Order: sequence, then C-alpha cells, then structure tokens
Amino acid sequence: MKSLYFVAVFVLTASVNGEGMYRSRSLGPQSRLNFPPPLAGDSAPGSVWPQPQQRTASETLYAVEVGNFAFKFSSSSKQCPIIYDAFQRYQNIIHQFRKYMKLHLTSMPTISSVEVTVMGDCEEYPSLEMNEAYTLDLGDHSTLESETVWGILRGLETLSQLMYQDSNGLVVVNKTSIVDYPRFAYRGILLDTSRHFVNVKTLKKNLDAMAYNKFNTFHWHIVDWQSFPYVSLKFPQLSLKGSFNPGSNTHIYTPSDVQEIIEYGRLRGIRIVPEFDSPGHSQSWGLGQPGLLTPCYSGDKPDGTFGPVNPIIESNFDFIKDLFTEVHATFPDHYLHLGGDEVSFNCWKSNPDITAWMKQKNVTTYAQLEQYYIQKVISICEDIGYNYIVWQEVIDNGVKVADSTVVEVWINRGNLKEELANVTKMGLRTILSAPWYLDDISYGQDWMKYYLYEPQNFNGTDAQKKLLIGGEACLWGEYVDATNLTPRLWPRASAIAERLWSAQDVNSTAAAEPRLNQHRCRMISRGIPAEPIFPSYCDHEWEGN
Repeated sequence: MKSLYFVAVFVLTASVNGEGMYRSRSLGPQSRLNFPPPLAGDSAPGSVWPQPQQRTASETLYAVEVGNFAFKFSSSSKQCPIIYDAFQRYQNIIHQFRKYMKLHLTSMPTISSVEVTVMGDCEEYPSLEMNEAYTLDLGDHSTLESETVWGILRGLETLSQLMYQDSNGLVVVNKTSIVDYPRFAYRGILLDTSRHFVNVKTLKKNLDAMAYNKFNTFHWHIVDWQSFPYVSLKFPQLSLKGSFNPGSNTHIYTPSDVQEIIEYGRLRGIRIVPEFDSPGHSQSWGLGQPGLLTPCYSGDKPDGTFGPVNPIIESNFDFIKDLFTEVHATFPDHYLHLGGDEVSFNCWKSNPDITAWMKQKNVTTYAQLEQYYIQKVISICEDIGYNYIVWQEVIDNGVKVADSTVVEVWINRGNLKEELANVTKMGLRTILSAPWYLDDISYGQDWMKYYLYEPQNFNGTDAQKKLLIGGEACLWGEYVDATNLTPRLWPRASAIAERLWSAQDVNSTAAAEPRLNQHRCRMISRGIPAEPIFPSYCDHEWEGN
C-alpha cells in the first residue's frame, strides 16, 4: 500500500561526451581507438547479472525502506541456519545504500520486507546435484521461494541487484516476477595457489565475487610443481619442505585456513573441490616425500633431477592412499580433482629401473605406463569413497574410468568440438574450460569472446549435449598473486557466469555491455576491485577497501 515514508536521496549529475573517441598512448601518439560512449552509472538500472531465465517487470515502482528492510521466513518455511546467515549478509548490502542518501519524503508504495520460503530440507553442503531454482515476486506482497537453501541464496542475490537509485537518488525496485534456474549445473572458477601463494583474505573476497555472479564451484588448484602449501597432518614434511619459504609458518594453508575457506564457500552455496595433480606437476611433493619422484638419468647415471611420480614403487601408492584419505576427511565435497595432465615421459624413458620393470610387466609404451599409474590412483579414490574429476588426457590415453567420472576438457587437441564429441560419446559427464583461460590476457574488451563461446556447439546427440554439465574460468598463477588476481578475474569471469547460467539465446554483447558495466560498478560498491570494461565511471568509485 502507499504510505508517506522518509527515505534518503543521493543525487548524481554528469555530462557525457558522446563522441566516443579516446587516444591510446600505448599505440602511439597518432593512434585513436573507437570505443562506445561512456555510460552513466545508472545506464541499466535494476538489471540482473547473470540474466534470469524468465523475468516480468512493470513500470510500477516501490520505494525500498532501506533502514528498516528485513527478511523473514514464512510460516510454512524450513528455518535453515544457512539462510539466517544469508539474511544478515544481504541486509548489510542493502543497508549500504544509506551511505549515499539523505532524508526525503515520498508517497510511493514501499517494500520493507520479503517473505522467504524454503520448501525442502535444510541441506548443509552444496553438491554437484544441488537444485538452485527459485521464484521471486516483488510488489505489495514480496516473496522468495525455493525447494532448497541454494535456490534461496541465488534469489537473494537477484533481489539485491534489482534495487537501484532512481534519478532523484531514491532507492527503488520495479514490480517484478522472476522464475530462474541455471542452464548448467557446474559453474566454476579455478584458482592456482601454487605458482604464487594467495592469502585467505583474497580467496574469501573472490568467493564473495563468485556468489555475486552465481558461480557454485571453487576448483582449488592448491598444489603444483612450484610449491606444496597444503598442510597435511599425516605428512607435515610436504608443506614444511615443499612450500615457498620452507620451514616457516608462512605461505601455507593450515587446517584451520582450509576449514575457513570451506565454511565461507558453504555459506554462499559454493563447493570447494581440491586438486592434487599427479603424476606430473608434482616436483614440490618430492621435497617432503623421499622416493616419490622418478630419478632422471643421463647415460647410465642419475643426473640429480627428478621427473613424475615413480609408478613402479608400490609404497608410493600407499602414500597417495593415506594422503587422499586425509583430504577426503577434510573436504566435504564428493569430488576430488586428480589432474593427470601434461605428463612428460622423458624421465621415465631415461630410468633403467623403469625400463626393466616395463619389460617384465609387458608394458610396451609409456602411455600404457601412465595408464597403469592413473588406474591405480583411480582405484584408490574409489576405495575411499571419492568421485573424481580428471583432465582430458586421462581419457585420451585410454584409462578406464567409472561412469561417475567428470572429464575436464582444457586443450584444443586437434579440434575442441571433436574432443567434446568424443568424450560425451563415451557417456561421461564433461566440463569445459578450454575457451576460458583468463590468464591469457589481451588489450581491450576480451570479455566478449568469453561471452560468445557457446559450450554446446559441437556435433553430438541431445543426450551427449546433456552430458556437458558446465564449465569454468581458469586463472593460472604464474603471473598472478593477491596484488592482481581479483581485478584480472572480474568482471571477465562475469561474462562466463552469464554464459553458464542464462538461456542459450542470451548472447548479444550489445545488450550485455551496459548490464555488465552496471554489474562491474555493483561489485566495486561491494568491495570487489573489478576492472573497467571501457572508458566510463561508476557512481561510487573504488575506494581501495
């Protein structure tokens, strides 16, 4: 109903130069680039990113009682602890509007609360199979409903994005009805914390950004060749000797750090899937686990270097089983990423013990030797109750895997579309990362190429295309640490978020651009230092918080 209500107003005025021409010093004093004219901060007010599946909105406006706004469970709802925590987070986001407001009198109808209904059980941990669908209605009686806590989390994010300041600075929301759900179940971000250590604060900031973009999986490439920062209680020498600054208590993830990240993600509906990549990418492992790696030979003598995990030493598989058993007890997700990519055979070829073992076992190729190793590790995972994800080389090299295996396609080996067709033809669920390596940076609006890549554009049956369950943006860490990770990732990853959530026909960069610009500014206002996508400005510029 309508009521007289004091709200706050923040008025912003700006002039816009419509010529859209800017000089680029990097291309020389005579070079000029054509950019779109800078857009005002409210160019797409009340837009949602990623775009919902179905949205009906009218011109009817409601003033938001920012200072009094609250969420409440309906009488029929399950009162889930995760949602209580989310209520507090999103009330804080909405209350932030008060920083830019002053008292103002309006007779506009108002919204002061939203009634929330969780119809199903209060699930505690997100999973690959979680249901994230929700319905949201804003008007005289505002409601948010979902079968699950995860759908409520996604709906709360949408609600927070629908609120905006009008031309007078009044916080308003259009009368709106939304039915929404993700197109793909798996929507991930890979971060690499081995090539450079990334502190917990930065990881949590990016988990926040993932929630603002409705990503649901953090693929934590936690160890690699360069360092082993994961602290194992059973094998403490792995991090003591294998992390950067060995022997210190820095550049490591303690058990409490790991639990903090898992809990932070859980409360935002984000799975934490660790990767322990072997038999390659394992040099740091060998520093704290003698005998694990293969000694490389030059002629008939060891040359002092080491290659992949030594597959002919049976005790190495005992070590891996003990380590993965501990990891399984630490990370609640049902999946472990086993890696299996980029295994160089040169060291194995040089080692006479391996050559002799292969002859004795009738193993005729080094690809078969790799198969032997991976098959043993897969059996270990199955024994301890882990499902697993592998990089595509495991499948390309003929390893037999369980039907529950998820294959990550990361390289264009001959033809990316053929790779997708081949893997899905085997009946295996597949995730795609090949088009979305965000460490491969380029000047200008490269978000558009990420946005335009259609994951299901390969030859295959409808059943095959359903096996493509999603994808992820990968930010490898060779040249990334806490100083530049977040702005390099966002909002470029946002383009991938919409590709994986929204309908297939939501694919116009012209339509997406003003919404992405607004979403970038929204992330800025929430403390995420997201890079600009073209010359423009935000109403509330980055303050370095």
